[in-house]
Amino acid sequence: MAHPHSKYRDFEGLREQAVALRRAGLSRRQIRDRLHVDNNDILNRLLEGEPPPDWTRRPNAKDDLRERARELRLQGWTYDQIQVELGCSKSSISLWVRDLPKPERRDPTEQAKLAARKRWEHELAVRDEERQRTKADAADEIGAMTPRELFMAGVALYWAEGAKDKPYDRRENVIFVNSDPGVIELYLAWLDLLRVERERLRFCVMIHETADVTGAEQFWADLVGADRSAFYRTTLKKHNPKTVRKNVGENYRGCLVVRVSQGAELYRCIEGWWRGMVDAASGITTPLHSGKV
Repeated sequence: MAHPHSKYRDFEGLREQAVALRRAGLSRRQIRDRLHVDNNDILNRLLEGEPPPDWTRRPNAKDDLRERARELRLQGWTYDQIQVELGCSKSSISLWVRDLPKPERRDPTEQAKLAARKRWEHELAVRDEERQRTKADAADEIGAMTPRELFMAGVALYWAEGAKDKPYDRRENVIFVNSDPGVIELYLAWLDLLRVERERLRFCVMIHETADVTGAEQFWADLVGADRSAFYRTTLKKHNPKTVRKNVGENYRGCLVVRVSQGAELYRCIEGWWRGMVDAASGITTPLHSGKV
């Protein structure tokens, strides 16, 4: 009785035939039937390194995952790491990358660190999604703002961030400083509500000397919609080589100072409005939310 693998003794000759058929566009099934190769392991060896013809690759929803899995495998990722990254089953990953070389075996400690890092990155992504959803829901609660609501918000905003009169330093100037573009926009909308003419406003940028000063000046000018003639000379903060600045990057634009000329009467009103709000707040006992925030 002949050995079951006797027909594969001329392996190289059989491989030449298999490669030729593959390059002619035949599928694995067609090659198997044509050469009478019933052993899948041997068929894999015969076709090793020969890509399948395009017509056998049926597009499906997992094509992108398959390509990404192959990229990660070539970078030396393990099945476990690819599974955590892509959320695919190990069986699918095995089918997609089985023709690629195996990565070098890593130190178990290093593998544990990589796995922990991936889990932590996933956890951070989940937390950030929850954080953004909470913010979006809170923003929707505000809805349209009435003139009175804007008026009250502006008074509180000024008293928190604006210049204040002192018993030992009577000035009664309306000067507001902030680095948040949204705060500046709300403050200007409040001044518009009070019918403070834009011609009475003067601006000044305060910024670190090593930052993009020109870019910051243009940003604030565009935000407030004012001509550069309405801006005083920019105030530059000197750099201290002993300190490490954290306010860096393209989003750092310093602070904007907004001054209202001839603002003594307006300042007195602001101080009075604030005092009235404090007195009125003590009488509010009904909570805005039904639950805790």
